[in-house]
Amino acid sequence: MEETETDTDTERESGGSGSLTGGGGGSSSTPLCDPTRGLHRLLVLVLMCFLGFGSYFCYDNPAALQTQIQGVMKVNTVTFMQLYAWYSWPNVILCFFGGFLLDRVFGIRLGTIIFSLFVVLGQVIFAAGALLNIFWLMEAGRFVFGIGGESLAVAQNSYAVSWFKGKELNLVFGLQLSMARLGSTVNMNIMGWIFSRISQMVGSESPTALGISLMIGTATCIFSLLCALFLGYLDRRAAKILNKEQEKTGEVIKLTDVKHFPASLWLIFFICVGYYVAVFPFIGLGKVFFIEKFNFSPAEASAVNSIVYIISAPASPVLGFLVDKVGKNIFWVMCAVIITLIAHMMLAFTFWNPWIAMSLLGISYSLLACALWPMVAFVVPEHQIGTAYGFMQSIQNLGLAVIAIAAGAILDSRGYLLLEVFFCACVCLALMGVVLLYFVDLLAGSGLNMAAWKRSKLQNITAEE
Repeated sequence: MEETETDTDTERESGGSGSLTGGGGGSSSTPLCDPTRGLHRLLVLVLMCFLGFGSYFCYDNPAALQTQIQGVMKVNTVTFMQLYAWYSWPNVILCFFGGFLLDRVFGIRLGTIIFSLFVVLGQVIFAAGALLNIFWLMEAGRFVFGIGGESLAVAQNSYAVSWFKGKELNLVFGLQLSMARLGSTVNMNIMGWIFSRISQMVGSESPTALGISLMIGTATCIFSLLCALFLGYLDRRAAKILNKEQEKTGEVIKLTDVKHFPASLWLIFFICVGYYVAVFPFIGLGKVFFIEKFNFSPAEASAVNSIVYIISAPASPVLGFLVDKVGKNIFWVMCAVIITLIAHMMLAFTFWNPWIAMSLLGISYSLLACALWPMVAFVVPEHQIGTAYGFMQSIQNLGLAVIAIAAGAILDSRGYLLLEVFFCACVCLALMGVVLLYFVDLLAGSGLNMAAWKRSKLQNITAEE
């Protein structure tokens, strides 16, 4: 039995999860149709990347239309930020179960399709709430959207590990982030223009104009759903050709497995929360910040607010490739956190051109994502990957939900300066987590800060055994 599993694992590493450019035989079909060939895996990678395009495009619809939503729906900042909180609340629990369902119930293919359907439905309800001038219906839409959105990200991560665990995992994570943030960038720079054109057509900046604008955004979610369907077909086909169903270890995932997660994984969770709560809520409120502090026009404010996503699109695959070749993941995470702290301090305490600080934030954001998220795959068994990523997303969303409400309250009562100080404090906590992770990794010898060539050598020895 053990010999059979080893042979299957070796086949998978050289086939379904091998190099993007590598060869591999075993099939007389064309390279595009052969799951052991690099061209086929490239097609799968493209579909993986577009899985998150629609979700990320629509996630920041509120940020792109902050002034319009607050004006049309007549809500203050605290109420406006509920649109982000309601997205995050269901994922405090459901994102963990999303990973659990992928591992135990639906499987990655059906689960991805179901989560994509939730994204489409949620965006339709969100747009309908605006169209009918019912803000609680918009919140309900964000709730449904959130059920699918974060669980879809877990499915995307699980697909990446399934196909590309090995030499190129960091690069694949970077490419996925790049395409997702391309969706966010397009949203930031086009939704305001769409709303303006629709307003001209209907004659006023009304709920009708807002609802139609948001409904147009639904098209991107439908596109991602089609990608999920095609990807599921290709993965099922590859499973039959490569006999991937036989790779099951026989180990059963239990919810109580969470108690056995190593200390290094909990520190990764802590860093994730401390870092991202200082990025996403800020971007959600950033447009008005740049208008008020730097006297930017709405178009200029949208442009600078989206620079984080603009930079991450091309930088993520490059930085992912760099981390793949160098290793030293903890070192890169520490660099990203420090640069982010510098960027927030510049925004808080200086009147320097905000393009500088936001560019630094874009680089550091991309670097952290490429170095932090793949570390999960290094510290937990493969059969717990979906559960671990789901739990990571759950804790992240708990932090985002709480901080979204807190950020709106701080902004309404104390202003942007105190809000930026608050974000700086969050990043400092993340920095403390990185330092602790370094020493825990050093004592445990889990190799998170290992050079790439050493990790590759260790993986080869393990595979031979």
